[in-house]
Amino acid sequence: MFCKSCDTRFSSDTDFSEDIDGRSTTSAKGKRGKKAAGEKGKGGKGAGRINGHHQENGMENMMLFEVVKLGRSAMQSVVDDWIESYKHDRDVALLDLINFFIQCSGCKGVVSGEMFRNMQNSEIIRRMTEEFDEDSGDYPLTIAGPQWKKFKSSFCEFISVLVRQCQYSIIYDEYMMDTVISLLTGLSDSQVRAFRHTSTLAAMKLMTALVNVALNLSINMDNTQRQYEAERNKILAKRANDRLELLLQKRKELQENQDEIENMMNAIFKGVFVHRYRDAIAEIRAICIEEIGVWMKLYSDAFLNDSYLKYVGWTMHDKQGEVRLKCLTALQGLYYNRELNARLELFTSRFKDRIVSMTLDKEYDVAVQAIKLLTLVLNSTDEVLTPEDCESVYHLVYSAHRPVAIAAGEFLFKKLFSHREPEEEGAPKRRGRQSPTANLIKTTVFFFLESELHEHAAYLVDSLWDCGPELLKDWECMISLLLDDPLPGEEALTDRQETALIEIMLCTVRQAAECHPPVGRGTGKRVMTAKERKTQMDDKTRMTELFAVALPPLLAKYAMDSEKVTNLLQLPQYFDLEIYTTGRLEKHLESLLRQIREIVEKHTDTEVLEVCSKTYHSLCNEEFTIFNRVDIARSQLLDELVDKFNRLLEDFLQEGEEADEDDAYQVLSTLKRITAFHNAHDLSGWDLFTSNFKLLNTGIENGDMPEQVNTHTHKHRVKLYEHDTLSFSESSTRKKQMRAFCMMCQRYLTNVNTAVKEQAFTILCDLLLIFSHQMVSGGREHLEPLVYSSEDSLQSELLSFILNHVFIDQDDDTNSTDGQQDDEAVKIEALHKRRNLLAAYCKLIIYCVVDMKTGADIFKQYMRYYNDYGDIIKETMSKTRQIDKIQCAKTLILSLQQLFNEMLSDLGHGFDRSASSFCGIKELARRFSLTFGLDQVKTRDAIAMLHKDGIEFAFKDPSTQGEGGPPLNLAFLDILSEFSSKLMKQDKRTVHMYLERFMTFQMALQREDCWLPLISYRNSLQAGGDDDTMSVMSGYSSRGSSIRSKKIKPPAVTAGTSAAKRKLPEEESSSSEVWQQSMQTPVMLPSPHLTSTAMRDPKRGRDDSFMGVYPLPQDQHSQVTWMLAQRQQEEARQQQERAMNYAKLRTNLQQAIRRGTGLMEEDEEPIVEDVMMSSEGRMDDLNEGMDFDTMDIDLPPSKNRRERSELKPDYFDPASIMDESVSSIGLLSPCV
Repeated sequence: MFCKSCDTRFSSDTDFSEDIDGRSTTSAKGKRGKKAAGEKGKGGKGAGRINGHHQENGMENMMLFEVVKLGRSAMQSVVDDWIESYKHDRDVALLDLINFFIQCSGCKGVVSGEMFRNMQNSEIIRRMTEEFDEDSGDYPLTIAGPQWKKFKSSFCEFISVLVRQCQYSIIYDEYMMDTVISLLTGLSDSQVRAFRHTSTLAAMKLMTALVNVALNLSINMDNTQRQYEAERNKILAKRANDRLELLLQKRKELQENQDEIENMMNAIFKGVFVHRYRDAIAEIRAICIEEIGVWMKLYSDAFLNDSYLKYVGWTMHDKQGEVRLKCLTALQGLYYNRELNARLELFTSRFKDRIVSMTLDKEYDVAVQAIKLLTLVLNSTDEVLTPEDCESVYHLVYSAHRPVAIAAGEFLFKKLFSHREPEEEGAPKRRGRQSPTANLIKTTVFFFLESELHEHAAYLVDSLWDCGPELLKDWECMISLLLDDPLPGEEALTDRQETALIEIMLCTVRQAAECHPPVGRGTGKRVMTAKERKTQMDDKTRMTELFAVALPPLLAKYAMDSEKVTNLLQLPQYFDLEIYTTGRLEKHLESLLRQIREIVEKHTDTEVLEVCSKTYHSLCNEEFTIFNRVDIARSQLLDELVDKFNRLLEDFLQEGEEADEDDAYQVLSTLKRITAFHNAHDLSGWDLFTSNFKLLNTGIENGDMPEQVNTHTHKHRVKLYEHDTLSFSESSTRKKQMRAFCMMCQRYLTNVNTAVKEQAFTILCDLLLIFSHQMVSGGREHLEPLVYSSEDSLQSELLSFILNHVFIDQDDDTNSTDGQQDDEAVKIEALHKRRNLLAAYCKLIIYCVVDMKTGADIFKQYMRYYNDYGDIIKETMSKTRQIDKIQCAKTLILSLQQLFNEMLSDLGHGFDRSASSFCGIKELARRFSLTFGLDQVKTRDAIAMLHKDGIEFAFKDPSTQGEGGPPLNLAFLDILSEFSSKLMKQDKRTVHMYLERFMTFQMALQREDCWLPLISYRNSLQAGGDDDTMSVMSGYSSRGSSIRSKKIKPPAVTAGTSAAKRKLPEEESSSSEVWQQSMQTPVMLPSPHLTSTAMRDPKRGRDDSFMGVYPLPQDQHSQVTWMLAQRQQEEARQQQERAMNYAKLRTNLQQAIRRGTGLMEEDEEPIVEDVMMSSEGRMDDLNEGMDFDTMDIDLPPSKNRRERSELKPDYFDPASIMDESVSSIGLLSPCV
């Protein structure tokens, strides 16, 4: 038996030789009980190698690690070379193998022969730990790059080939495998992640190779047993006793070998797997679970039982997605083999709920594999999954993540559509509603309706497309279900079911024609293969041939149903129109056009009319010969509609106030039809301006025009201008008409009806954008006469409309009617409408249609309406800054000035600076400052201009108290200081000089609270300046200049520091307390200027940025200079003390970390946290009674032996899971 803690040395008295059969002459069974498992042989001195280096295989001075890493030699030849070396001197060969594992872990150290002979494994590992490179935490298994990715596969291959080549002799010599397993067990228990990771991977791959050896032994034992039984059953005369003895001897040897393999696998399983499947590192846990899945699949007779399955079940609760993924892939390999299903019954019953819950895993890859696993479970038996389990997977066909939806679609298809009616051999193939797929199509419809997600039919079709294309492309059956009468005894589809079937049919046609997922699922268009393109063309041809004939009768049957007609009329958009000519289907085209015309005449629903317009547009393709037919039909329809509209309008206007609702409805319905055709067709050939303008003018004069007539007339007018732009240049009358229409819309801005005003506003914004100076770009200078510039009055009215109808509280919105003010859906719709109005106006600002300064009224609402319009306003600021940085900055400061004036009008000039309104303006200024970004060079001019305008505004209005009082707007400087951090150092000096132009000598001497904004602003300009800016007295006192030196220069407060200060706790203090904690700012002498050297303490909040108030001495020239110099020296001394304290603290902290960890590696995951989280929260209970004596790997006997009569106890029962031998692994040892 192997032991994880065995560190005794192997003796070297074991002779190694092979007989002619390839077996070791040493009796493994007899010596195993006498030797300690961890002993090392002393062996020879290592002739032929020096420190493990090859000297005789053609790769001199190259270690085994380098050979495997380069991967230039075949792995079998590498292993053969090592075996030859082992036969020559096994100690030297083993030393080379040990160094191979050490170096594969990334360790720079080398195990010498002296260490190998005289030191224990634990001592060697401890010595190698000290050899690690502390500068890098990477090691070969984690280093990125193709070379190291290949190294990992070469590393695993080497171990597999090594065991395979040694399986007949060397692995049974009780030396090589004992040494390797003992080393890997010790390394896997190391606190160093690289050792633990590499040795665990090696041990698991070694275990997999041993499983293959055990499987081969089992097969050989079965064959030997059969040969023995056959020979023994012969009659005595024909029986060969010598052969019986040989077979008995061979069976005995095979049994001994199998016992040794069992001991090796038990040592690896108990010494490595049991501890590392709960490791703190997810990669290590994933390796263990992946390999145990391989063992159970390879050698199910030995490993596929509850003793090993429970590890996979527990690990399905792992917190890392990659580990859960390995659990599912391991189980898929087991459930795929139906012969193993009987052994998985108990596991399935215990962990089925967990697998079902993993279909909603936050990791999409895990969810996909969980659904695939449930599909395999479904294939094995239908009784395991309950209807509730299936329903939890069904709804995933509507998932936005396509792989999840595809997997769920396959599950749904297996569950609902896998049982088809068998067709009789030789019977003719049934078509239409008699086909075998008819019931499956009905089942799809029923499922779609029961899911109650009717707008997601395209998602359902896409989910089933890969697994059931024949079902979804059976359009002939769908058409038959809609048109043909039901068979005797068959229940007809209801109206709701027919609607769902038509929607599904449309989605299948679209999917076949476009060959890409619906919106929201695809990651972008991919290049189709030649086979996919051929399938696409074949599908389009077949669908066109079918629906070209069937669509007219379908439209005739459902002509009055708006929803069905809307879906049916979208089908021609996916037709191959050439089929109408090549297939001699012109009569069906005539029938289709006739049905569309009747639908236009019968319906007034906007959606139906627009889809009719799109269908005409799809059929009117000049590339096909059917263009003339469709164009004539469309022109005839429009002629009739325009004539009818003119006639009805004339009657309607003549009646005036006597017009009734029926007349208004007739005008409105005809106007709707004409408006719908403007979406996709050019109606410039019909003169519709005069009639529409007359209708709008009448509405202005009389004021009693119905709301819908007004709105649709406006819509129709703007579409006229969109389509007729090119023809406007041909006549100056068109320009006059456009201007007249704009004036008409401007007059409608004062309409009583809100919907009409909103429509007029939207149209005005669109027209101003269409006919702005942008229209002449791109070589369209001939449209210059049509450029229309808005007047100031129109801009003012548009801005007033925005302020009165967009920036309002939700409760003040009058758009919600019928007592639905509290209806969330109505509120959301109203907010969406207001957002569209604001976006329309912001586009005018962005494209310079209106003056950028008008954006100030928009920008100032940024904080108040941040949740509703913050994204729109922020994007507008970004775009305007790209157009003109300086003008954008002037607009921002203008918005702050407007808010400041509004505050003064409400609170008066003696307001408290702690008032919420003033704090709100400061916060808005801070937000504006953040939008300028970190690149001060790009925004240099804009920020400087912003400060210039702000200073001028602050000193614009003098004090009402006379020359000694502060200017009325002086408090604005406190707001302006929020932008000081965006100034460059040299610009701060310039702005400070500009500020001093507005200051008098008396202002610099003032220290009252009302002057604190000036003090604060001056300090913000002086903070972070260079030596010249931070001088005490520039050119005034030689003493002041000499005192300042590099040693005592105060630290510069950078913009980053200033921004960080806002997060300090001091920010929570009230503004009134901040202003009271004022600090001294030096006075400004007449000439030369005295500039402050007071620096903010980096460890204090931004609100403590003022110096204390000191009385000025009488001798200002000498006393002030001395005072400031002393202040500067004190600050320099404090700065040096803080730096020294920080260095000491850093050193002590580093030493404490080294003492606490003991090793250099740093794992990201928590060390003491239990990485296995049970779904029931009872992992501690599971750890209490686990009996690992039942976990000994007991290979099953020969199939000719007596079978085991019963299963082992239920190892999923918490009462029989863990024993004391595993209680120590509940919490891992600290892993650095």
